[in-house]
Amino acid sequence: MSGVEHVTTSAASATDGSRRTPAVVPLLVLATFVVILNETILVNAIPRLMEALHITEHTAQWLSTAFMLTLAAVIPITGWFLDRVTTRTAYATAMGLFLIGTALAAIAPAFWVLLAARIIQASGTGVMMPLLMTTLMRVVPLSDRGRVMGNVSLAISVAPAMGPTVSGLILALGSWRLLFAVVLPIAALVTWGGLRRLPNVGEPKETSVDWLSVVTAAAGFGGLVYGLSLFEGGDLGVAALIVASGLALIGLFVARQLWLQRRGAPLLDLRTLRHRPYTVGLVMLCVSFMALLGTMVLLTLYLQNLRALSPLTSGLLVMPGGLAMGLLGPVVGRLFDRYGGRVLIVPGTIGVSLALAGLTQVTLATPYWLLLALHLVLSLGLAATLTPVFTLALGAVPSTLYSHASSILNTLQQVSGAFGTALVVTVMSMRADALRAAGTDAALAQLGGMRLAVLVAALLSLIVIAMGLLMPSRSESVGEQVRAMH
Repeated sequence: MSGVEHVTTSAASATDGSRRTPAVVPLLVLATFVVILNETILVNAIPRLMEALHITEHTAQWLSTAFMLTLAAVIPITGWFLDRVTTRTAYATAMGLFLIGTALAAIAPAFWVLLAARIIQASGTGVMMPLLMTTLMRVVPLSDRGRVMGNVSLAISVAPAMGPTVSGLILALGSWRLLFAVVLPIAALVTWGGLRRLPNVGEPKETSVDWLSVVTAAAGFGGLVYGLSLFEGGDLGVAALIVASGLALIGLFVARQLWLQRRGAPLLDLRTLRHRPYTVGLVMLCVSFMALLGTMVLLTLYLQNLRALSPLTSGLLVMPGGLAMGLLGPVVGRLFDRYGGRVLIVPGTIGVSLALAGLTQVTLATPYWLLLALHLVLSLGLAATLTPVFTLALGAVPSTLYSHASSILNTLQQVSGAFGTALVVTVMSMRADALRAAGTDAALAQLGGMRLAVLVAALLSLIVIAMGLLMPSRSESVGEQVRAMH
């Protein structure tokens, strides 16, 4: 059976009440969980790395910034790449790069080697995320997508949230090198199992690549993330200049794609944005990730700098929220299949806003159980929101645009995460500096800065509530989806 025939058969099986998840999906979910976990796994290791590699905190932050920077540069190209190669080739490329980067990181003798290893890791991660979403949309029947996407949310949402907890546990056992030494055999086993059992899905297409698009996409999105990261270090003038340059290059990239849509094959097909549920969902996901990653950074700084908790203890405090997101994912998926998305999205977004509003009121003596409860409400709200929005957004575009829709979504998520982190850290620093200049105690000044930064995240979450009301409750009918695949 060809890939196209397999896709059509899978979609048609929805009318037969099939509830079996195609084997390709769990394989890709497991691989994606492993690679995404590494995006935040170094958060708790910064002090260890500073001491071991004799670097400053600002330099150490580049290990995370470079990861996001690479993702932002690589992901726009994956739509074209996934159209050209088979599923197995894309999987082997992604996991091969990730394994090479992980092995190099485990033995890195100096900072620059570790930085290069993180860039190689991120290159593999940048291919894996769109590969998972594109394959899922091709092989899972429309009536089962909520259930399957609920399981997939474990990799997309829980892995970044669990990164600090996992790293805290591993760091309690030994050196920072264990972070990579533990992941390496797991990733190797996942790679071996995937290559043994992973089928090819869809048919590769011979398409040419527009190198001007490649250059402007990499320089534009990469430059934007780089510029945003500089706001955290206080280089406001340089940061603003680089952000403006990145935006200008992105504008050139968009103009080039619109031109190519009429005359050739675009690197990223922007016709996905003509589908309102996809565009609305894209905005919701981007703003949600801004608030999520920004709040993660603020909470980590609060727990470790102001409450003097160890990396392990602070990781354990936020672990229940991460576990709740994972455990609730399948439940949310089944509820989505039965009742639609809006009944989950609206209360979920409200829950996120209420949790963030609660975090604006923390003090230096706030009980830890209350912090845990607020983080749990935040996690549950995100779990109820992200799965339906992912499913409805990607389900709104034709199957021929799945790879492009997934690439756009994942690219803007990385940019949004970087923007959210830069925004809250900049707001926190400026407010704290102003309070210290006014004679406020250093700890109270930092607390005041953090509370204002969380308030900014809470205000952003109100946008998600408003946009959630514009989302449909369900995707198009199964019959329409099957016809689109012929």
